[in-house]
Amino acid sequence: MKKELKTLEEIRIYSDPYRIQILNEFISFNRPATVKEVADALHEVPAKVYYHAKKLESIGMLELVDTKLVNGITAKYYEPYKGQVIISKSDVDDTIKQVFQSEAEKLVSNFYDENKKRFLQNYSGSKSKGNLINNSSIYLTEQEAEQLFSMINEFCEQHGHPSPEEGRVRYEMFFTLFHNPDIKSK
Repeated sequence: MKKELKTLEEIRIYSDPYRIQILNEFISFNRPATVKEVADALHEVPAKVYYHAKKLESIGMLELVDTKLVNGITAKYYEPYKGQVIISKSDVDDTIKQVFQSEAEKLVSNFYDENKKRFLQNYSGSKSKGNLINNSSIYLTEQEAEQLFSMINEFCEQHGHPSPEEGRVRYEMFFTLFHNPDIKSK
């Protein structure tokens, strides 16, 4: 699955560090969750989380999947988007390309910072370990790059839920793949 963010407003909504934190919390539930559950996990008031969840829902990063009546209150269950997010600036007006670029940079920076923080928090434990691949270049056609990204996405979908199989533990992953036209093939 692919979700393309094309407007400056969509990028701004998605790039907010607090909203990234909210999305990560929804993902960590491994099931549809309510805003109240996420707010409790973040030690926040539900109204604050609800405001940001509605913004994420407006761009399709959260989806309302169920409602249940619990003690006279309608509980809304949301599921986070779990696919490839594409930031497209091809349709952006030239007058706002610089602002769009700045927002895209903020988004990427926030994702890296959030994942770095989670990696370092986890790595500080005595039995923790982490795997890093740094500065690896691979040579692919555009179709092969799409295929690689799709394979990783599909693998993550297949293994994105707790399993009763012995030996399976939770791993966190952050992956980027990009073409750098400034570096020529040798």
